[in-house]
Amino acid sequence: MTDSGSITSSTRVDEPGRPARERFTARELHESARDLQAGRIRWATVGWIVVLAALALNLLGIVAIATTEPGFARKQALFLPLGLIVAAVVAVPDYRRLRRLVPGLSVLVLALLVFVLIPFVPTWLVRPYNGARRWINLGITDLQPSELAKVVWVLALAAWFRLRWNVRSLRGFALPFVVTAIPMGLILLEPDLGTALLFVPTLLALLLVAGAKVSHLTILVLSGVLAMSAVLFTPVRGYLKEHQQDRIEALLAQIEGDDRYRDDIGYQGDRAMTLAGAGGLTGVGREHAATLLRFNHLPEEHNDMIFAVVTCRWGMVGGAVVWSLYLVLAIGGFLVAAFARDLFGRLLATGLVTLLLAQMVINTGMTIGLLPITGMTLPFVSAGGSSLVTAWMMIGLVLNVGLRRPRRMEQWEVAGTG
Repeated sequence: MTDSGSITSSTRVDEPGRPARERFTARELHESARDLQAGRIRWATVGWIVVLAALALNLLGIVAIATTEPGFARKQALFLPLGLIVAAVVAVPDYRRLRRLVPGLSVLVLALLVFVLIPFVPTWLVRPYNGARRWINLGITDLQPSELAKVVWVLALAAWFRLRWNVRSLRGFALPFVVTAIPMGLILLEPDLGTALLFVPTLLALLLVAGAKVSHLTILVLSGVLAMSAVLFTPVRGYLKEHQQDRIEALLAQIEGDDRYRDDIGYQGDRAMTLAGAGGLTGVGREHAATLLRFNHLPEEHNDMIFAVVTCRWGMVGGAVVWSLYLVLAIGGFLVAAFARDLFGRLLATGLVTLLLAQMVINTGMTIGLLPITGMTLPFVSAGGSSLVTAWMMIGLVLNVGLRRPRRMEQWEVAGTG
């Protein structure tokens, strides 16, 4: 019993100087309680598997590049610590705070993508290479805006889908493709077909995790297969650039055993397959591989064609090791997504890992003659400062999600989303 004049927790108090009691929901209380511990980190996480796999690929890449280009290998070794620093910087602050930066980052990236396309920008600032305008000269290295665009695009879609956008409706399913068409279109104008293609499988993975209908995704995939068949087996020179169609024709001729293009439009693909096959099961060693590469004059052997160097020097075993490391990276990344504390983290980890996997599939596929040649690097393995730092940025973001695994009071949200 309490006195009639005493105040308890159930007593309504109407004092003039006391602020009115605000209404709140259970979810708002949960969000507020979670934000109180936003900075806490749990170091025991499967995210470290992703880091170790990426580091192993990076070190293997430096050794492979040194087979024919020691200078590029030394430069790549210098960019490795920078990449690790960038990964550490983006891994420490709670990843949910990045949502506030998405609008500004999106505007910046779109501005950079437009900037490289402006024709009167001096060539010392925007360096054309093989007819493509993709790089901004920063002095010590070149910045490739399309690399940053991939990361920011994943952040933007993850933040959008986090708001429970209804991707199960036809309109909700179609709108993300409209949004994605903006950076894809600008990248295609550079032209950079390889990077633009990465958006498609990544978007499908994000839609699947966000809860899109499997029937919608199935119809879309079948439509894509039909469209690809049309590109491969019908004349489409009015829709593709000449060099892109040439590469498709060279691939088809190569598959059919027709060697008429091996000395012109099919030269790079033919040399890559020859060198990859020369390695046999266990490879030919460094000196022999360097000699083969020098006399075969493989274009971009330290960059787009680095997988041919790996398989020439270490054979099928070396190629299997590379694929296995990417498999380990994928398993670790998708486990991070599965254990993510919220939908935003799950989408972020899924999107970034899918980007890296899609890039690996396209690069190695074109090297062994299964896909047309495109200007696509092999993440962590190919030479290139801008692409390496961006890849480590992705790893840092995945680790960030993993370092903040769900606590007891957050389990219900993770189980109830998707």
